[in-house]
Amino acid sequence: MPIQYYLFLSMALFCIGIMGTLMRRNAIIILMCIEMMLNAVNLLLVAFSKMYNDPSAQIFVFFIMVVAAAEVAVGLAIIVMMYRKVHSVDINILNRLKH
Repeated sequence: MPIQYYLFLSMALFCIGIMGTLMRRNAIIILMCIEMMLNAVNLLLVAFSKMYNDPSAQIFVFFIMVVAAAEVAVGLAIIVMMYRKVHSVDINILNRLKH
């Protein structure tokens, strides 16, 4: 399969993730869109790794996935604490937590 297909799919996933991050107000959906952007980058790294027969990019993808899993764990813990405090996961309500 040509690399252009992977490039187009990765670009589409990344753009959907950016739009979801910028347009949504739900913290859980924002975390999912950030994960989508990370997976788009991972897909592109694996595609280029396969094209150039270099497995070092695939090792880098593994470390990105580990960091993404840690990010989700910390992000969900923050969201749970926010929900316990204000009973909502809307990020606009975070402005009330300043005081």
